[in-house]
Amino acid sequence: MRFTLVGDSMTIGRAGDFTWRYRMWQHLDATSGAPFSIVGPRTELYDTEAGAPVSDAYGAPDFPAGARAHLAGWGEGWLHMAPVIADVVTAYRTDVLLVSLGLIDLGFYTDSGQTADNVRAFISAARTANPRLRMVLLPVIPNIRAESDAPFAAECERFNELLAKAVADLDAPASPVLLASRPAGYDIHEDTYDGTHPGPSGEHALAGAFADAMHQAWGLGGPYVRRP
Repeated sequence: MRFTLVGDSMTIGRAGDFTWRYRMWQHLDATSGAPFSIVGPRTELYDTEAGAPVSDAYGAPDFPAGARAHLAGWGEGWLHMAPVIADVVTAYRTDVLLVSLGLIDLGFYTDSGQTADNVRAFISAARTANPRLRMVLLPVIPNIRAESDAPFAAECERFNELLAKAVADLDAPASPVLLASRPAGYDIHEDTYDGTHPGPSGEHALAGAFADAMHQAWGLGGPYVRRP
């Protein structure tokens, strides 16, 4: 089974991070019970000094180079991924998409309605490449901006409602779409290093949200167990 992990800065990570992608690899390696690959067109972390995704300085030296692949970008959202997802799924023969997007869209590019339209466009495009594709989507976790910006907080809440509706509308037996649950107890003051980007505990929480959704709905892997 071939997984592609799609996301924004929370997914690509910065130089020195472990990333939730690493935690997901650990989980799949321990529980999948069958061969799997993590695939995608990119492998780098974001280098904040260079202002570009050019770093390979992962915090975990045991993260295999072949498992570092992803489709994530600092400052990228549904708006950016919808036009490219079909080509990625085709090129890498993706079976499962794990997607964490939306916060950057709502913060800089599109309102909740437009962002939800881009979700639907993304799903439609991905299915043109693989009609049997499985997808797990993570709701937006409001960041520290939402604590002082009420309109932004409202847009995050409305988008999550629209995301749930899109999943309900577009889920299909041949190509199932799951809405992962927001990690229980996720605290942006404890689980992130800046109110947005996950630290180690946040990385485990995000990976666990995807892992538990796949295990509960499809029997893939096992329940998420936090590993060193």
